[in-house]
Amino acid sequence: MSKSEPRIVVRRRRPHVSAEHGGSWKIAYADFMTAMMAFFLVMWLLAIVPQKDLHTIAEYFRMPLITAITTGPSVSSRPSVIPGGEPSAIPNVAPRPAPRPNVHEDGDRRDVERLENLKAELDALIRTDPVLKAFRPQLLLDMTPDGLRIQIIDRQNRPMFSTGSAQVQPYMRDILRQLGPTFNKLPNRISISGHTDSIQYANGERGYSNWELSADRANAARQELVQGGMDEAKVKRVIGLSSSVSLIKDDPAAAVNRRISIVVLNRRAERRIDQQYAIRTDTARLRELLEPAGDSPAADTASADKPLSASPPGRELPAEGLSGHTSGDGAQPAGGVAGQP
Repeated sequence: MSKSEPRIVVRRRRPHVSAEHGGSWKIAYADFMTAMMAFFLVMWLLAIVPQKDLHTIAEYFRMPLITAITTGPSVSSRPSVIPGGEPSAIPNVAPRPAPRPNVHEDGDRRDVERLENLKAELDALIRTDPVLKAFRPQLLLDMTPDGLRIQIIDRQNRPMFSTGSAQVQPYMRDILRQLGPTFNKLPNRISISGHTDSIQYANGERGYSNWELSADRANAARQELVQGGMDEAKVKRVIGLSSSVSLIKDDPAAAVNRRISIVVLNRRAERRIDQQYAIRTDTARLRELLEPAGDSPAADTASADKPLSASPPGRELPAEGLSGHTSGDGAQPAGGVAGQP
């Protein structure tokens, strides 16, 4: 071959063999379609299930697994949780009995509704009754945790009681006697409380003081309610609080702090009072104390705590717990006083 002849170069491409994918994308696509089908199935089921059943389903999925296995109420009572599966991996635990309805809660709810209705009735009575309407600014009604509270407050130019005594003024007597029959409409009992202002007697609290005055005024209010037609058994307790709870804390000597508070007790408050004043003691020891001298009865070996009813309501000095108020204007007693003229 001469140097002048061109060189011919032939390039041959080797065949390219692509790697096989194995169809893994098909598996991923199938999983996606299965998930979408399950999603739409769940959405369809939620749409047709009644609303009241959705809450039960939600509670089932909130239940911890250990609770469902041991004491959960949703545990199946069948021998096998999985149909055809024996033995079951989950122990056969009897479902817990359904909780009994709380009688106290239902009664308390109805009790609150009755007191709300009584409040509306008293509001209407104060607006329409010719006797109560004239003294509307001195009557305060509000709902408290213990029940419906009716407060009769003192005014500087219209005191409820004679100065320094428990003698009821005529207008105060009219108010109490008008309110008395209203309390007979409900089975609830009432608590009557008396409060005074902070002005003390000349001898302070060594003798007759605002504590005795507030209790005497509360008891005088009780007597007027009974005179007006209220059942005597309606009274749960009568307490005197002196000036320990002021309506105007910045000015404890203000006339408005002298007030009578009548609380129509709800069931919860009555239960708390009963528990507060109940006496618990050893039965055998109590029998020993009650036996006449010289007798030696056989001792009761099986002693147990037993609640005894509290003593009848009376003056409590001081009282604690329920809100209640009478006037305690520490005004002039016999012999003179340092305070209001």
